[in-house]
Amino acid sequence: MKNLINPALVLLILTFQIKATAQVPYSEKLKISVEWKESKATGSVEILNGSLDKITIAKGKGKTNGNKFSFSTQGANRLDINIREAGLNKGSGAAVITINSNNNPFSFFLRDITKEFPVLIPGYGIAVTLQDDDRTYNQIENDIMKLELKTSLGKIESEPEESFEKASQFTRNMECPTWLGISRDIRIFEIAAPQDMDQIIPRNAPTPVSLPEINNANITYSYMTGRGVSVEDNLVRRLENGVLPILNTRKTDGGIEYLTTTFVSLESSNLSEIKKFGTHYLVADSSSYGHMFTPDQKEKVISAIKAGEDKAEETVLFFRSEAVNTSETPRYAWFRTVRPGAGWWQKISYRYDKTNGFSIFPSGRVFGISKLNGKALPDEEIAILLKPGEKAIFEFFIPHEPIPADRAAKLAEQSFDSKITDCKKFWNKKLAGAAQIHLPEKRIEEMLQAGLLHLDLITYGIDPDETLAPSVGVYSPIGTESSPIIQFYSSMGLHDVARRSLNYFLDKQHDDGMIQNFGGYMVETGAALWSMGEYYRYSRDTAWVISNRLKLIKASEFLIGWRNSNKLESLRGKGYGMIDGKVADPEDPYHQYMLNGYAYLGLSRCGEMLKDIDPVMSEKFRKEAELWKNDIRESFFRSMGVSPVVPLGDGTWSPTVPPWTEATALRLLYLNPETFLSHGTFTVSDAMLGPLYLVFCEVIDPQETASHILLNYHTDLFYQRNAAFSQPYYSRHNWLQIKTGMVKPFLKTYYNTFSALADRETYTFWEHLYKVSVHKTHEEAWFLMETRWMLYLEDGDNLKLLPGAPRSWFENGKTIDIKNVSSYFGPVSFRVVSNTKDNYIEGEVFCEDNRGPERISFRIPHPEGKIPTKVTGGEYDPATESVLINSFRGSSRIRLEY
Repeated sequence: MKNLINPALVLLILTFQIKATAQVPYSEKLKISVEWKESKATGSVEILNGSLDKITIAKGKGKTNGNKFSFSTQGANRLDINIREAGLNKGSGAAVITINSNNNPFSFFLRDITKEFPVLIPGYGIAVTLQDDDRTYNQIENDIMKLELKTSLGKIESEPEESFEKASQFTRNMECPTWLGISRDIRIFEIAAPQDMDQIIPRNAPTPVSLPEINNANITYSYMTGRGVSVEDNLVRRLENGVLPILNTRKTDGGIEYLTTTFVSLESSNLSEIKKFGTHYLVADSSSYGHMFTPDQKEKVISAIKAGEDKAEETVLFFRSEAVNTSETPRYAWFRTVRPGAGWWQKISYRYDKTNGFSIFPSGRVFGISKLNGKALPDEEIAILLKPGEKAIFEFFIPHEPIPADRAAKLAEQSFDSKITDCKKFWNKKLAGAAQIHLPEKRIEEMLQAGLLHLDLITYGIDPDETLAPSVGVYSPIGTESSPIIQFYSSMGLHDVARRSLNYFLDKQHDDGMIQNFGGYMVETGAALWSMGEYYRYSRDTAWVISNRLKLIKASEFLIGWRNSNKLESLRGKGYGMIDGKVADPEDPYHQYMLNGYAYLGLSRCGEMLKDIDPVMSEKFRKEAELWKNDIRESFFRSMGVSPVVPLGDGTWSPTVPPWTEATALRLLYLNPETFLSHGTFTVSDAMLGPLYLVFCEVIDPQETASHILLNYHTDLFYQRNAAFSQPYYSRHNWLQIKTGMVKPFLKTYYNTFSALADRETYTFWEHLYKVSVHKTHEEAWFLMETRWMLYLEDGDNLKLLPGAPRSWFENGKTIDIKNVSSYFGPVSFRVVSNTKDNYIEGEVFCEDNRGPERISFRIPHPEGKIPTKVTGGEYDPATESVLINSFRGSSRIRLEY
């Protein structure tokens, strides 16, 4: 066949293809027109990476002078722009044209302008096309609208509501290792992903335990139940009751069902009875990744480590496997007890004593105790014949660090059943002390409870009353990433845990007032102050504010001093009065909007906390915060004017805003030659650390046009299935969506994000979508806070109930029951019972604190979208499907009839 190919024909085809796909010739590209729908525009034309030839008034009346123009007519106006030379190639250095008008300035890449896809910005009433395109603005708009295209948000709004079942068909299914421990104590165990054997890794917080018996190398233990790794993966994992940090698994192999239970308790004491326990927060900090210490703190860490060296008892991992013959004939069951090493191939010296079931290092220390049916396991590896219905019970206990033989003998006497009963009691007591949330969607209800305990598991410190370190997975506490953890504690009524977690940031405050604990992040001071302000809103803990007044003032003065150093006239509109520095891992020391949003918010909240305690400082901080907000907004809108517009899915184009004032375009559009790809995505700076934080941080109101602009292009350009890439909970778009009543987009983000990032069986979260960093409580806490917003959300003097709840939750016979969650208005309880079979839904709400809301918006959507024919207890708003309860006085009952 190859002899039939004509080389000349191939050349002709390739030449035709190149011509067919070539861009508009430069001569045409250098002549463009800007068409205004109806605007008496005045301004100038600026060009970056090129030079201007001339501009002329092509329609309407007005005048030009050099690069300046001024229209005197209000109707449709058109400006022709001729460019002498410009960068039009793909890649960096592209020409950017800025129409620096008195109203709605905007910019665009010159190379983007075509007749086929002209720039259309309906919100501005502006179109940009080539000069030989004689269509008016209205004609261009009509041509595009006739296509009936939709943005990503528009498509979501036209689809049925998202659910876990729908989302999980498309998103990643990422199993995650499980961390088990006793809370407060860094001596935890990781149940790692199986390799050639199942693995258990003792850790001090995230740091693997090293042992002198193996030359101070990190220790991993391996074991196996069943015949081995097969072609079938039928292991099913589940937490105890779906929520407790007790791991259960089920596996079937050759007619034998292996049921395992794994948990962590203390060597001898009962968890439920112990009063004072845990690890000093500085020791926990030093064991976590990314920590930062001042010289004084380093000395305190050394002292704290020495003080905690004499541990009365170890934490211990307790494991049990019940092997049950479920077949109709005798079958063998196999066990391999724990051995040191990550697999069969790793040779580490030890011996097994079958008389007592001890696994012993040459040093004499015992690292494992093994039993079969309550007695010492006869051999390390064993096969047992079981009759139909017969079972064998295989157990082993692993102390966090090996222990002497005498202590091992006492540990061997411990009853697995007694220990697990005590462990359940311990964890259930923690749940009982928090708000109670019962939902129609069992998965979400379980994830709320499991999530709370996941946070608690690695909030390290000494109970009952010392400072706590609200760690974020393998990392030390961070002012930004710990914030949802602390705020969820407060939301669940656990103000004591929240307060002690906030003390971490004040206890580690630098002498100059700065708060910085992790990886050189410069954003922590503002973010930590914001969390403190949120705690105060929840708790009204005036005593705590009084006791920390000087530290709060010092942190605020630090921010103001930093801001003052940036009040340079050369920065007017480009970062004047805005602080500079990195906000996350990327080394971007710029005037970032995220950095300044948190700083403004923290300073504002500090002024709020001090209002009745130190009125003078409160007023100072309030005024400075307002000035700071104004400066941020000035730079923000200038950035929006100079950053090139981008196309949306409906055929229109949108203004954009870069992540910092120094930039003149979205970073991922590569106006400048850079290599910044990191963390598995191009979108880090623009989507996860970018200007959306100004909406979240209250610099820009959610209802402002600018907020809608940000959300629109973010959704089209940066998200898949309305979820961000790599580390999706860093994007703040779902807060904006719920604040503006966008239920379908909110649920789209909600379900697609957690269905991909969380283990679907154990609910543990990864940090990234490429399986990096386990037990990441920052991500889990934002999921928990999103669920909190879904259930209740403050909006000024209005408390919104169920603003984002799925419609399916209101189907006949379903109940939503929320008791004693904490809000800005004090404790709140509410309940909804659906009886659509008999054509009604009822609800009730109680918020009897003297600071209760003035209004309640109780959203109760009918599962089929029906409008009620009669509403009792309030006024129905069909736009939000809510019952509005005005002049709320502590309690109310409503009824919707259909």
